[in-house]
Amino acid sequence: MVLLRRANKRTTRSPLMPRLLLLIPSTSYRVSDFVSSAHRLGVDVTVGSNEAQVLESISNGGTISIDFKETKLAISTIEKFNKKYPVNAIVAVDDMTGIIAAKASKRLGLLHNSPETIRLTGNKLLLRQKLYQNDLPSPTFQKIKLHDNPRALSSKLNYPCVLKPLNLSASQGVIRANNTQEFIVAFKKIKKILLNLEIKYETKILPEILIEEYIEGEEVALEGVMINGKLTTLAIFDKPDPLEGPYFEETIYITPSRKSGETQYLIKNMAEQAANAIGLKEGPVHIELRIPPKKENTNDKGPCVIEIAARSIGGLCSRSLEFVDGLTLEDIILNHALGKPILPEREKLSSGVMMIPIPKAGVLERVDGILEAQATKGVKDLTITIPIGSNVLPLPEGNKYLGFIFAKDKTPQLVEHILREAFSKLRFIIN
Repeated sequence: MVLLRRANKRTTRSPLMPRLLLLIPSTSYRVSDFVSSAHRLGVDVTVGSNEAQVLESISNGGTISIDFKETKLAISTIEKFNKKYPVNAIVAVDDMTGIIAAKASKRLGLLHNSPETIRLTGNKLLLRQKLYQNDLPSPTFQKIKLHDNPRALSSKLNYPCVLKPLNLSASQGVIRANNTQEFIVAFKKIKKILLNLEIKYETKILPEILIEEYIEGEEVALEGVMINGKLTTLAIFDKPDPLEGPYFEETIYITPSRKSGETQYLIKNMAEQAANAIGLKEGPVHIELRIPPKKENTNDKGPCVIEIAARSIGGLCSRSLEFVDGLTLEDIILNHALGKPILPEREKLSSGVMMIPIPKAGVLERVDGILEAQATKGVKDLTITIPIGSNVLPLPEGNKYLGFIFAKDKTPQLVEHILREAFSKLRFIIN
């Protein structure tokens, strides 16, 4: 989420150079991309992270340690920092820091999305309830508590259904069940995932699971920017690999979309309705939608919103987007945060990214075929983001990718072929 400074609210900041505060967890892929963008724009930038920086005391406001687990303490830390280094805008790079950014910005007198709105985007049950209340297309849904007996509920459900933890991302813990037995197994697996996360990160979990009707159809992702409640679409990504379960690991994103003009209009319209329904006013938005197949003698309600995130696309996927004059997605986000919205057209070439899935659990010993994959015509970059020697964990327990492949060419079809060809040359040795 991006938060903007209210004009004429404060007069203590330096008139020479605005300052951005980026709230970025230490586990984020995106520190360098945002910092590089800030430097290109010629603004002061402070990285607020949840790990102490060795050079923080002599960084002249370049870094600050913030405890993201304690919201009140985090806001107090930002307030104290602001007295010494006045902040013009706060940018929350991922879901973890959204609430802190919203509340801190409100306290400092900066324009912001409502903290309640950000809370909705971070809780799948609350989001689903809000969309349903606003008469937007929604699957049937209900919740189950972690201490409930799944067997008692399993016989009352319609199948297939999808079980989702309320506040995890990257499809972690999301499992499809086709019958009562699969439902019980999925429930127990998700419960174990949540309890393990609670122990590992010493944090409280949301003790409920969302159960949704499974929606057939292809899935797309919309990347955009909200300006005064209006959605500007920057890209619509197709996801050519079917997401049918039992787990929902995303792999390939390609833009521009190959959907018809009418379907793309419906996607944009539904995305804006959903964003308005939850109260999103400003900043980047990443919206996932399903497009149910049209069936005879049924009421076609159009695309159905699956997820809304008040942030830009995750991982390194933003590198698949380039705009005229060489602008990046981060450039657009930070310009908007500073009250200078620049909304250029995307480059003419088709582009795409493949999030490299983790095939099995174990220790990543090595990756073979990198040079061959990089040499594939049309590949623009290939990055392995998990260090050799690290433990890796696939879905549904895990939430990481091995890396990212980026490609460009004249058409979406060619880009998809390039990504698949490059991936086929990689060999992952996991023991």
